[in-house]
Amino acid sequence: LGADIVVAPTVREPDGLALSSRNAYLGTEERRAATVLHRALLLASDVAAAGAGEIRARMRRLIESESLATLDYVSVADAATLDELKVVDRPALVSLAVRIGRSRLIDNMVLQPQDREDR
Repeated sequence: LGADIVVAPTVREPDGLALSSRNAYLGTEERRAATVLHRALLLASDVAAAGAGEIRARMRRLIESESLATLDYVSVADAATLDELKVVDRPALVSLAVRIGRSRLIDNMVLQPQDREDR
């Protein structure tokens, strides 16, 4: 395609919500609910040793526990090929899309294999 992909850290609000123009559409309660995306990503890092299926399941449960959130997808995929993984044995892209009110919010993080080590 003749394009270079440059990976850079996500810029976040103090509560972890990724900066986005879509955040302007969130009401006060929706804004509070939207932090579930970042909490789900942190959970993925905490349970990385459990396997990709378990990561997805736990992230789904957390998001579904937020009454204002409607989950579109959760993915734990090979960071290079975007093929879904069973085990986090290489860099994995953990991504999700969640509807909060009329806004569709997306977020992601790269999970490294060393994140699997017991802490």
